[in-house]
Amino acid sequence: MNAATTLTTPLTALGAGDWFNLFLYYLSLSLLAVGGAIATAPDMHRYLVERNAWLTDPQFNASIAIAQAAPGPNVLFIALLGWNVGINAGGPGLAGWLLGALGMAVCMLGVMLPSSLLTWTATRWGHRNRERRGVRAFKQGMAPVVIGLLLATSWVLTRAHGNFDTAWPLWLLSAVTVVLVWRTRLHLLWMLGAGAVLGAIGWV
Repeated sequence: MNAATTLTTPLTALGAGDWFNLFLYYLSLSLLAVGGAIATAPDMHRYLVERNAWLTDPQFNASIAIAQAAPGPNVLFIALLGWNVGINAGGPGLAGWLLGALGMAVCMLGVMLPSSLLTWTATRWGHRNRERRGVRAFKQGMAPVVIGLLLATSWVLTRAHGNFDTAWPLWLLSAVTVVLVWRTRLHLLWMLGAGAVLGAIGWV
């Protein structure tokens, strides 16, 4: 079962204004994606699930999990989020597939366009001025921001599966993973594989 099949009926119909607002949202969010698009997942959850109810919690989490497990850049989870928004708006059949494709295009174009242009411009400028004190200070100052955003993403994904009393194995696994990433050079694929095995046998 893929992320698009977790809901078979539309949550709500999206008008042209909704699609435009979704595009503008990802345009603005793109400029905040310091440390990668995954760092902005908590705000995507707020906007797509809590505020507009265009996605369900299982769809949101499945989109991230599938994209992270698949080869390629982690920004692909945004394409899956857009796909599910379109599927929910169009329902089963051709209309859902067409709106799913539209959702992917709207979200990916919105999130990629500003950040790509900004990254290209800033990288060239930063390379030319890499010895300046301000450039070095900016790089050092952004490190804790990135870490905080990644921790917030972990909190949103873990909280969706229940509180500590009912989902303590998942919370424990998350804490162990943080320590392993922080203190070891263990490849992330080994941790992804271990998490998949623990999930398959029902431990988390």
